[in-house]
Amino acid sequence: MSLLLEGKCAFVSGGTRGIGAAICEVFAREGADVAFNYHSRDDLAEEIVAKVESLGRRCKAFKVSVTDRVGMKKIVRELTDAWGFVEVLVNNAAVNKPDYFVTTTEKSWDWVIDTNVNSLFAVTKPFYKKMVRHKKGSILNITSIGAMSSLPTSVHYATSKAAMIGFTKCLSREAAQFKVAVNAIAAGIFDTDLGNTLPERLLSAHEGWVSRGRLGLPNELAEFAAFMCSDRNSYMNGEVVIIDGGVIT
Repeated sequence: MSLLLEGKCAFVSGGTRGIGAAICEVFAREGADVAFNYHSRDDLAEEIVAKVESLGRRCKAFKVSVTDRVGMKKIVRELTDAWGFVEVLVNNAAVNKPDYFVTTTEKSWDWVIDTNVNSLFAVTKPFYKKMVRHKKGSILNITSIGAMSSLPTSVHYATSKAAMIGFTKCLSREAAQFKVAVNAIAAGIFDTDLGNTLPERLLSAHEGWVSRGRLGLPNELAEFAAFMCSDRNSYMNGEVVIIDGGVIT
């Protein structure tokens, strides 16, 4: 059987850390050329490029913010010129600042909402327009179980991830007429920089309310993401798949 993503080109937002980095590597192993953006860490970007290329795939890294609409359009033009059609997009980049709502500042609220919600327009729109033109493509959004349950997470983070679910559901219906699939993964707590921003008391309690009894590993989500973006997943659309280790609610 062929590789899941053989012959495809993919773009992953926030590709240097945690789940994003794992997705880049797994996608490359499954046959995709991979591009990604990142915010600051040139050293981490170089590591991901080296890993992807070691798997025999092409890779491009862009130091462009997910909120930079002009910058994202330039990325799509450059990738189109260099590789042709990019038919897989993963909206993964996200930030969080754990806090109680009563003490959340306007600056903190705007930072989380701008990065996690407004980026959906900046990143998705230019790639989606190409998918519509080609009448094929797959968009995968990485959201959170914090958007679906009253778990102890920050209100602005949960709000932003709930917005991503609405984005997934609504866009999937429009996109279907153009043969573009739009789905999401609702992630539990994973062993990443973002996951470890949670207070220690919550990380310690995690074993008690997750049946697997541990944090998720980034590659565990990335493996399923590869299937979701592949041609073998030909009927799913507008779905939010939970990968959380079995949260007990």
